[in-house]
Amino acid sequence: MYATGHYGMALLAYAPVGFVLLEAAPLLAFLGGAVVLSLATLPDIDLRLPLVPHRGPTHSLLFLALVAGGLGAAGFLLGQGSWQPLGGPMRGAVFGLVLGVVGIGSHLLADALTPMGVNVFWPVPVDRFSLSLARADNTVANYGLLFLGAVASVVVLALSGYV
Repeated sequence: MYATGHYGMALLAYAPVGFVLLEAAPLLAFLGGAVVLSLATLPDIDLRLPLVPHRGPTHSLLFLALVAGGLGAAGFLLGQGSWQPLGGPMRGAVFGLVLGVVGIGSHLLADALTPMGVNVFWPVPVDRFSLSLARADNTVANYGLLFLGAVASVVVLALSGYV
């Protein structure tokens, strides 16, 4: 998928998380949404890295674990001390982990919709996982995902009383 489709899939995947967070901590819900959207295209950094094949290491569960682990560690550190915006170290770690999993996971899921698919078990040489629903350059599929993600976000905001 292209960036538009990845943003839409990220919004769609984050909608249930955002709904739960809007009830408990609205500011964190919006911050989390911004983080997930910023991660939505991160795996495609491989397009700008020489010697790194597209849909290789950055499109794997290993990369997802590294990003989620890094965000979890950052959340844990933010939960230390007297100022605890995330409600303590463990809550901060879980918050960061969830954002990493949703942000990178949504990218992998969107790319799995294409015929090229993804090898989520990289570096293990197995067949790529693909649902072969639409090509990555399919304008209707990309904007369709963006539309679905936007609708899901508006529904969550409406159900939470923000619209």
